[in-house]
Amino acid sequence: MPKKGNRKRLKFKAGDVCSESVTVADYADADPAVVKSGRVKKAVVNAIEKEVKLLCGLEASQGAVEEVLSSAVSVKADALGSSDEQDPEEDGENETKVSRKKKNKRRKENSESSDGVDYPVDIWLVLSSYIRPEDVCRFALICRNAWTVTCTAAFWTRLYRRHYRIDVELPLRLQPVSVEKMRFLRACVIRSLFHLYEPFTLRVSKIPPLPESTPTTLLNSKCLLFWVKKVSGTRSETLWEFNFKFLKQQGNGRNGCAKSLRMPRQYEDVHMNPDSDCYVLQVTTLNFIFTPVVMGMTLSLFTINVSTDMRHHRVRLVFQDSPLQRGKKRADQGGTQVVLDPVHSVKLMDWWHPQYPSLIYS
Repeated sequence: MPKKGNRKRLKFKAGDVCSESVTVADYADADPAVVKSGRVKKAVVNAIEKEVKLLCGLEASQGAVEEVLSSAVSVKADALGSSDEQDPEEDGENETKVSRKKKNKRRKENSESSDGVDYPVDIWLVLSSYIRPEDVCRFALICRNAWTVTCTAAFWTRLYRRHYRIDVELPLRLQPVSVEKMRFLRACVIRSLFHLYEPFTLRVSKIPPLPESTPTTLLNSKCLLFWVKKVSGTRSETLWEFNFKFLKQQGNGRNGCAKSLRMPRQYEDVHMNPDSDCYVLQVTTLNFIFTPVVMGMTLSLFTINVSTDMRHHRVRLVFQDSPLQRGKKRADQGGTQVVLDPVHSVKLMDWWHPQYPSLIYS
């Protein structure tokens, strides 16, 4: 900051209309926080220019105004020079801001000119050895090469070996000797993880015997199989399992987003899973109940209510000969009805559930 005795006065003439003086102190004593970079902001320049024009009158020449502004800018820069030397942190902040702007501009130009670095599949295969089973989907969404790695047999075989434990009893189809086969490899590894991987086993164990609300995923699904099985319960009396295998309609759950990615031909057997769109509804009752044949029919209504004795539950299923059309109300009356009462438990099992019955995995 210049000393008081060294302050000079700048005089300018605008036509012969006015004569004003501008001191260096007007700019040297300015708040350094207003202009950190040592340059006068555009808004300040405009304000000074407007003030000078008002002082000089409408007849002021443009040249005189520019002369005053240039002098003010130079004096301002010289006055702030000493403060910049005393405060290196502020200077570093200014340089950081400028470098950030340049980097952002450079990144924008690079993104427009190229698509980024394309790493080989081998690198993604090495990285895939460190991800958790629940992060497979996130990993596959990183890029196309990462998705290609999740299609390989090596990826699923390594995932199985990392979590395999000899003390866990597995079905025959999920044993290490059987998993070496390419056919249905992905489905078998996922099913085995619900026996071996603790977070998955806890997820299954927390499923209540009766759902809190009636599932709606089975509506408009086709019944493929139906069978009844006699089981022994925890109590002395026997229980009866009524199993309904449903095929979900193609238009309900999947969209066309995955059609752009084509599965590598050599790994089609790895991803084969005929039960990928199937559910098994298992209703356990205390007594055997006669039920009509419903295979090949479409489920239009599924309710879980309280039984007449107020101690158990009652399951009602209504089947139609053809699927419901979009926008048409469901038919509560008519069709083929299956009423199961009293009900002990209701389970809706996806294909990866440990208790899901399937011939290809057994």
